[in-house]
Amino acid sequence: MRVAILGTRGVPASYSGFETLAEELGTRLVARGHEVTVYTRRHMAEPGLASHRGMAIRVLPAIRAKTVETLSHTALSCLDLRRSRLDVVLMCNAANAPLIPLVHARGLRVALNVDGLERKRRKWSRLGQAYYRWCETLSVRLADTLITDAEVMRRYYRRARGRESVMIPYGGDLPRPGGQAALTRLGLTSGRYLLYVSRFEPENNPDRVAAAYRDVPGETPLVMVGGAPYAPELVGRVRALADADRRIVLPGFVYGEAYRELLFGAQGYIQATEVGGTHPALVEAMGAGKVVFFLDNPPNREVVGGVGAPFQFGGQPTLAAQLTAFLAAPETMRALGEAACHRVLERYRWDDVAIAYESLLEGLCRT
Repeated sequence: MRVAILGTRGVPASYSGFETLAEELGTRLVARGHEVTVYTRRHMAEPGLASHRGMAIRVLPAIRAKTVETLSHTALSCLDLRRSRLDVVLMCNAANAPLIPLVHARGLRVALNVDGLERKRRKWSRLGQAYYRWCETLSVRLADTLITDAEVMRRYYRRARGRESVMIPYGGDLPRPGGQAALTRLGLTSGRYLLYVSRFEPENNPDRVAAAYRDVPGETPLVMVGGAPYAPELVGRVRALADADRRIVLPGFVYGEAYRELLFGAQGYIQATEVGGTHPALVEAMGAGKVVFFLDNPPNREVVGGVGAPFQFGGQPTLAAQLTAFLAAPETMRALGEAACHRVLERYRWDDVAIAYESLLEGLCRT
């Protein structure tokens, strides 16, 4: 097949889940004999890089504004598509659903990965929430195949939208890193710190995690990987909390080998997301054999499957209580981490993800 992946920020992956999907899936499709082109935003692209891990990179501009960046880049990507050089399109993000007719006009079929319920993110105004609700409607009407990344999302689209989808999760079996340069640079010791990874957005609760950590005794550092280009006030609150608690380390965004060093070196991992389906960082932490402390909601609970430590903001058990109890019981932590790794190897392997996508996309090519 000749496959185009669009609707993400592109590769090399340097932002969030969709970019991880584009890189890990595209790499494996190439290894299985397919041609893959990933559309990449100019401001996210590495200058002069035309290919990455066997994938062709097509760089196009985007309007740098929160409300239109994704849509503007995807629109240009759709206009750039050519039936003569492609067989099928994988589009990411339900926000791009209004653009599917542009792809159909080029004689190409579209598999749309809708992600989670973006309209529930607190950063969006009422108008933004209405737009995303409209996009959910267009997704079920226009996509040739609908892809969800969690059972809770598959059930939502079937129950609320009357459309069946193909559920394909993210993978979490990352290779173990070869060194510890990132730990050395940050002054960390392997197995002696906790890790949080997320964009610093309201529904990911980085400020509430940092505030809760004040009630955890001891000297164990908390490394909070992430940031946000459009949330300066929230980033400022997190930085102020980190300044008040010197145990909190803020390295910014970290990717690639350095990210895997931080992941595999952590003692435990915190997942505080409220919105979405399968979160890549969560399954990656489980795949690395880490005990995960997760905000107790249906998507996170589905992924963890009873091999982690749930918590609530404003309820019981609290994050601080869970961290305090588990830091005092390293053997329990180790056992949960081993169980989490086993769960990922059973359910969240990237090779299995790639095979599922390959079968789906080949099916679209034949219809």
